[in-house]
Order: sequence, then structure tokens, then C-alpha cells
Amino acid sequence: MIVLGIETSCDETAAAVVTDARAIRASLVASQLDAHRPYGGVVPEIAARAHLDVLDGLVRRALEDADIRLGELDAVAATGGPGLIGGVIVGVTLAKALALAHDRPFVAVNHLEGHALTCRLTDAVEFPFLLLLVSGGHCQLLAVEGVGRYTRLGTTIDDAVGEAFDKVAKMLGLGFPGGPAVEAAARAGDPRRFDLPRPLLGRPGADFSFSGLKTAVRLAAEALPPGDFQARDLADLAASFQAAVADVLADRTRRAIAMFRKSHPPATTLVVAGGVAANQTLRARLAAVAASDGMTLVAPPPALCTDNAAMIAWAGIERLRLGLTDGLDFAPRPRWPLDPRAEAA
Repeated sequence: MIVLGIETSCDETAAAVVTDARAIRASLVASQLDAHRPYGGVVPEIAARAHLDVLDGLVRRALEDADIRLGELDAVAATGGPGLIGGVIVGVTLAKALALAHDRPFVAVNHLEGHALTCRLTDAVEFPFLLLLVSGGHCQLLAVEGVGRYTRLGTTIDDAVGEAFDKVAKMLGLGFPGGPAVEAAARAGDPRRFDLPRPLLGRPGADFSFSGLKTAVRLAAEALPPGDFQARDLADLAASFQAAVADVLADRTRRAIAMFRKSHPPATTLVVAGGVAANQTLRARLAAVAASDGMTLVAPPPALCTDNAAMIAWAGIERLRLGLTDGLDFAPRPRWPLDPRAEAA
């Protein structure tokens, strides 16, 4: 089984060809960082136009790299949401056109499910497992019982952790994207210098909060002597922020493990996915949490944590195996929760 995947949910245009033997035959990503960097964040209209400009050529190159023709595909999969709706429409429209022209099934993939199932592409992880999904727009803990079967155990009540990294980087003048910038600055810093809060630490449940932490970083920066903001201050503040995030993620994940084990006692796998999962400091902290609780941490390679089309193609394969395809009347979705029951609660 061979599937073409298309990903256009945010600011990266991606195309990939993946087989059901867990082989990535091609995986290409066209970054838009230079287009969005002057604004310090993603501009939806710019993103949609950039997807439109490059997607056709990117798909053509992915097929060439995989040495396969469109007619040899078993299906075409595309991110159907959630995401910036203009970009999602671009990817879905092309995928539908290719599927129709070559009489192949079309599979609309939930972007979050793409992240969730990547561990099965890279590590053949068995269901069920506990998932920490951390990215620019999402921060959730979920029990993953199968394809399309998710129970949300905790979520952010305000900002996603990736958004917090981006905003802290912007207020400290570290550049965009914020996650890698903060991580790089923190390597030379003292994580104990600034006494930052750990929101919801020790509280019942597995929800997150990062808004107050962002405010604390801003106040700490403003309290430094004016005109004397040195590289050391930047490094120490970045390191202190990253340490606070690590403490919060560790505490919330440990509580989710206890919740998960009540309903899935034999399960021993903790998966971390999403763009923030590329942060090596956070990975190390989560590995320690998993080990202390008798769990094994699985984290995909960094290139498959950030937005990519290989995860979309693989999720398409997982759905295709179960006979789950979509009609050409599928409507792209700006919002698409993995656990609709939790969203409605």
C-alpha cells in the first residue's frame, strides 16, 4: 500500500510518499519562515498564498523522489484540519483533484491524529498508549486506544506550550520560530536564576496553563536594569522559562499516567509528539518521568515532530486499512478535536 500525503495546516508546505511497510519513500517540506519572520508569527493570508505557490511542484518532486506515478498510488491523504483554514483548503483541494483524476480514494486526516500516530510509523508502537501532544497550537494528554479512538485526560486552559515559547522568544527578541530560539539561548543559561511560577503544579487533574508563566517572564525582563539587558540575562531568563515548562509538563504527565493506568493497567508506553517534542531538554525530563513510573518514552525523530506530510500519509494508511475514506464533499475544518466528547463537555 502506497499513499501520498499532503500537509498545509500552518506555515509549512509538505508532501510525502509512505508505504504500509513503514517506509518513507519521499518527504519534502517547504518552509515559510522567511516570509513570516518580519511579523514575529504566522500570517494566515501569507501562509495560504505560499502553499498555493509551491504545493504542485512539491508534490511532483515527492513523486519523482519516490520513483512512483500518481496512478500507482493506493490513495491520496491530506490534512483536513484543524489549522489555518486557507492553507487547509489549498491542500484538500489539490488532494481531491488528484484522487478524482486518477480514481483513487481520498482520505482527510486530522492533523493531530497525524502527530498521534507517527510513533507507529517510526517505532511500531502498539495500542493503547498515553500521548502528550505539544505544539504551537495544542497541548493535550490523551489515552490513545486506536485509530480515531481518543480520550482526552488533560488540556491547556489558556495557551499552548508552543505558543508560550513563541511569545517568550518575541518578548526577549530571540526571533522566530520561538521554540528553537529559546532552546538555543537556554543552553548557556542558569535555570535557577529567575524564580518563575509553575502554573497548576500539584493540582488535581492533568490540565495545563501557561499564560501566567508568560506574564512572569515579561515582568522579570522589565525588572532588569534599563539599558543593561545582557546576553547573560537573555540566556538565564530563557533557561528559567524552559525549566518551568519542564516542571509543569513533568507534573501534569505524571498525573495523567496515574489516570491512564486505572483504565489501561497493562499499558507501558508514553509518547510525546508535536513540534515542541523536538526540544531535547523537555524530552530528557519526560524520559525521566516515564522511567520513574515504569513507562517507556517514545519520541519520533525531530524532523517527524514538526509539521510534515509523512505523518499525514501514514495516518492515511492507518485509516485506509480500516476502510475509512472520505467523499469529495468533505469540508475542511478549522477546528477538529480528537476527542469530541471532551470538547463538548
